[in-house]
Amino acid sequence: MVVGDASLDIDTLVIGAGPGGYVAAIRAAQLGQKVLIVDKSEVGGVCLNRGCIPSKALISAAHQYESAKHGEAFGVSAENVKVDFTKTQEFKSSVVKKLTGGVAGLLKGNKVEIFNGECMFISTTEARVFNDHESPRYRFKNCIIATGSRPIELKPFPFGGRILSSTEALELPEIPKSLIVIGGGYIGAELGQMYSKFGTKVTIIEGMDTVLPGFDKDMTRLVAKSMAKTGIEIVTNAKAESAAQTDKDVTVKYSVGGESKEVTAEYLLVTVGRRPNTDGELGLDLIGVELDERGLIKVDHQGRTNIPNIFAIGDVVPGLALAHKASYEGKIAAEAIAGKKSVVDYKVIPAVVFTDPECSSVGLTEKEAKDKGYKVKSGKFPFAGNGRALSLNNPDGFIKIVANEENNIVLGAQIVGIEASNLIAELGLAIEMGATLEDISLTIHGHPTLGEVVMEAAELVEGHPIHVLTR
Repeated sequence: MVVGDASLDIDTLVIGAGPGGYVAAIRAAQLGQKVLIVDKSEVGGVCLNRGCIPSKALISAAHQYESAKHGEAFGVSAENVKVDFTKTQEFKSSVVKKLTGGVAGLLKGNKVEIFNGECMFISTTEARVFNDHESPRYRFKNCIIATGSRPIELKPFPFGGRILSSTEALELPEIPKSLIVIGGGYIGAELGQMYSKFGTKVTIIEGMDTVLPGFDKDMTRLVAKSMAKTGIEIVTNAKAESAAQTDKDVTVKYSVGGESKEVTAEYLLVTVGRRPNTDGELGLDLIGVELDERGLIKVDHQGRTNIPNIFAIGDVVPGLALAHKASYEGKIAAEAIAGKKSVVDYKVIPAVVFTDPECSSVGLTEKEAKDKGYKVKSGKFPFAGNGRALSLNNPDGFIKIVANEENNIVLGAQIVGIEASNLIAELGLAIEMGATLEDISLTIHGHPTLGEVVMEAAELVEGHPIHVLTR
């Protein structure tokens, strides 16, 4: 404990222990810096505790349940398949506990000091950290702000009772009989489909003309088709207007094409985006950190703010709110502080959605490439032409590769189908290293594997596919 006005000296202060902050802290420590990381909650942030990891654990459980009920194609049948959701939630919690415990161990192993509490800037080189027991003051040379984001709360749909954010939706003690989801983006689509697989009657209300509006229409069409199979009702081009809840249910009024409608369910999940945690008692205004009109911190190509010794990463800076983007930016900021010439390059940051089928994208879409002036060639190879996909009874979807027609360099790729989240990595590497279609097609892929579809898609774009007929 610090007494009076004395301050403790450190090299780098990291505010926020999510996937951006803890990675930045570890990298800074590896580079010889004395690091303090501060977080008022658990290490791992939203991603490990209330987002990416717990949602994927529940989604995996939903897939297991669905597979147990529908194994007829393999000659496998089971009777009275049931879900003990208490045990499902215990499994989810055990996964979270293992990972957060692992992160805490990594921080301590790299000699990063951890303070569980809040932080407030006193100046551009000093901050006070505090909790119920102590409030030491630290003098730092550099600081990395990684305070993350929180779900956006809409005035007509305040969180509480039967109106849930994604955080509460992941903590339900029982599978709801019915659920309304406002927002068909990646969070709403993932959680809505997950509960639908468990037997929940789900209605998704989306303002755009499709779920997952950030992805190509031919990808989202397959996701919408899969959702319909489990009974999800998708209402697009809709405007949610109000909600009224009782102790048993909640009714949402919405309009489509000027026509008023309403739907009632046990719970309402609102997933319309996230808001950066740049307000509150942190004191960014006190030290003059510049924000944009959305409350995001303005940074340069190394994550440096308008104050040279203060950096910001992750959900508090412009760009997609992705955990892997935050981790990447954390490494760059830590290396910049250490004097390295590292800079951000977002060319190969993938977007991944764990719907069924999964969707992933990296680099440029065909439209984006054309808008940038490239002369483009592209092609889609279907999973239906792949032996491994057929043997898994999961042939829906495709891999699309976009290339520069002038030199065959790969510009982008989109995948919808089984294991899209894993398969996109090879194509991200291809774009990062400036690989050509020939580099991919001449790389021997194991057989029978899903990875062969990447090779076959490259051959298709080249004009000589083996396992599909072309005109």
